[in-house]
Amino acid sequence: MTPARLHRERMAALAAAAVDPKQVVSSDKGGQPSPAPADRTPAMIYRERAAATAIVSAPEGAVTAENRIAAEIALRFTHDLRRLKEIRSIDRKIEAKREMLPDYAAWIEGLLAADAGAGNGTVAEVLPTCMVWFIDIGEFDQALDLVPFIFRHNVAMPARYQRDAATIVVEEIAEAALKQQNAGKAFPLDVLTRTGELTDDLDIHDEVRAKLLKAIGIEQLRVCEGMVAEDSAEGLAATIATFREAQRLHDRIGVKDRVKRAEKLLAAVTAAAPPADTGGIPAA
Repeated sequence: MTPARLHRERMAALAAAAVDPKQVVSSDKGGQPSPAPADRTPAMIYRERAAATAIVSAPEGAVTAENRIAAEIALRFTHDLRRLKEIRSIDRKIEAKREMLPDYAAWIEGLLAADAGAGNGTVAEVLPTCMVWFIDIGEFDQALDLVPFIFRHNVAMPARYQRDAATIVVEEIAEAALKQQNAGKAFPLDVLTRTGELTDDLDIHDEVRAKLLKAIGIEQLRVCEGMVAEDSAEGLAATIATFREAQRLHDRIGVKDRVKRAEKLLAAVTAAAPPADTGGIPAA
């Protein structure tokens, strides 16, 4: 039996010992979702944070107390995934994720403090899943705070997402921005530019990258339109460059009209600019 298999069996045994089976009720027995875990005390939160730090830093199997806490986290996570699967409404799923995320804060803090990986087995899915949940509930900065760790330690996304971490981050944030922009609302430009900076050197499908660039360009154009005309020339030039790069990556991304709009504004600004001061010397 391999060490990895021994570890998985140990974790399963700990999980079985950590939870009263009466507390986990599957929806196929009466159609009721499993009850939420009991509220955690400050002491429990402290132990979870410490366990996460220890379990990824110590040799496998060397910290049985921490392994027990990890098993409890894994059970809570499995319970929450089951609960989400039973919810049909997107809005209700979002609210459920908002309620669930604080329960994993201490575990994630411990992983970040150890800076040695996301663990093994089911608990390895907690951090990347929480990153996606943060995006889903609109907490984009909190999601992006986890991205450098995920990239640095090559944390794999759970198979259910069917995409790598970089693609998910770029596509999900870009689509959230475009949805908001299509409704006539602004989206934080700093979130979009930070997403681009974190993933700029990574191999991502051109169509996905184009979505992000389109969203960035829309916000750049919005900023320029709110500026004094003579101050917007540089910003408009940058906006046009962003849109053109989006179009180069994906010709049907839908930015041609915005390019024309930005070019028209830039031409107007340039035409209205006062002539350069030549110090009294006639221009050649």
